Amino acid sequence: MIKFSKQQLKIPKMMRPVYLVTGGMSEFRRAFPEKRTEELCVEALTMAAEMINMTPAELKSYIHTCYYGHFADHFGDQLLGESVIHDRLGLDPLGNIGVKTGGATGGSTLWEAVKAVASGYSDCALALGWERMDEVPTDEGNHLISCAADKDWETPLGHIYTGYYAVMAQKYWQVYGKSEDSFRKTMAEIAVKNRGYACHNPFAHGGMRITVEDVLKSPVIADPLRALDACLMSVGSACCIVADEKTAFKMCKNPLLVYVAAGTHTLRPADRRDMEIPLLPNETKNTYKDLDKRFPGGELYPGFTGFLAARMACYYAYRMAGVYDPCEDLDLVELHDAFTISDIQSYEDVGIRPYGEGRTYVESGDCYVTNPNTGKPGKLPANPSGGLIGCMHAVGATGLMQVCELMLQIWGRHAEVHGDAKRWKSFGKTKPKDWKDLQVKGAKRGLAISHAGVGSHVTATIVVDPKHQLKGGKA
Repeated sequence: MIKFSKQQLKIPKMMRPVYLVTGGMSEFRRAFPEKRTEELCVEALTMAAEMINMTPAELKSYIHTCYYGHFADHFGDQLLGESVIHDRLGLDPLGNIGVKTGGATGGSTLWEAVKAVASGYSDCALALGWERMDEVPTDEGNHLISCAADKDWETPLGHIYTGYYAVMAQKYWQVYGKSEDSFRKTMAEIAVKNRGYACHNPFAHGGMRITVEDVLKSPVIADPLRALDACLMSVGSACCIVADEKTAFKMCKNPLLVYVAAGTHTLRPADRRDMEIPLLPNETKNTYKDLDKRFPGGELYPGFTGFLAARMACYYAYRMAGVYDPCEDLDLVELHDAFTISDIQSYEDVGIRPYGEGRTYVESGDCYVTNPNTGKPGKLPANPSGGLIGCMHAVGATGLMQVCELMLQIWGRHAEVHGDAKRWKSFGKTKPKDWKDLQVKGAKRGLAISHAGVGSHVTATIVVDPKHQLKGGKA
């Protein structure tokens, strides 16, 4: 059984507060045959500058260190790609370093940039990520991604990540879904929601107006997962700029506080050791005292249905930011919906629902911007961007895209950016006649989860309007 020392459970402390000053994104697509990777990165940095009424040159004059994330050198056929991007952005000879943590690369890149500012090493740092996934066929891309599994223990079984998640979906459906057909439909509703939201996002790669039946009739990839249950393979870039308080307020009028924490877990999902559930602030030991009685087969944690890394990232991050109950203290979340089942698993890992009850978050309507059951605002909207299923999964950029979306929501500028007809046109798209404003009214605090593999590395990023900092939120 895994056990922790008090030192290991110590809540991370930053030497000074860190602020999210701005962020930006390129458009995301399955392929950009007409654009080089560095052009997409320039687009992301240019948007970040425009968001705070600066030129790119003015923005760059504040940057002291740079952190670059991209998952796989294989995709772009370029080793040390971070040096190429750094050069093309005109940031030589500033220090830079590359970050790779699989699907969590975007979040991990921001984690490193935040620590540089929190420590005092830098007053302003750039976190920028991208992925070039259009230079190899889809099947080869899936193989390359699967190389992030344990090559000695898991790869010989012939698995790609869809296979891993299919087995987790089967187990979760059996134990917590009690093998009910209604649970499979709940999974499908996530795909309908997220692909539908992406129809109103000009940056998005995979917006679709679909139904639950469309999801259930789409081709099987690995039972019970179907094509429309899965995230996208995308190309694009995103970035965030973080700074200390003095520098941040010099750069813009309304920078946002940012907290990032991380957790990890074994690459070998079949080798997970049993342990007590690490409790979040809103949980007690009584929360799970009868878990095995309510859900026979659910007595082992994390088993094959939970992500310990996500739980640990939130264990630290919530206490850093003063979050007690995510459903009360947060206004929206951007979660890593690599597959519809991983979305449900994440609801529980981050404490939106107790373990075993993730489906109720969807079925209650709490996860929608507008609750379909009541017509009123959802209690805690999830993935208004469209998430990985609807917006994109350009791996190194994904976690940064999520934080940019939180930034726009908390600034109240979601409609300004997503509803701009000129932006739609610049991407070669027409703004839909039925375009909806998915601004979460009064958003003050948000959470982004950046997740790798089957939970081998996860970051939790909390973005907060400093006028609404929670009691207990500390540097």
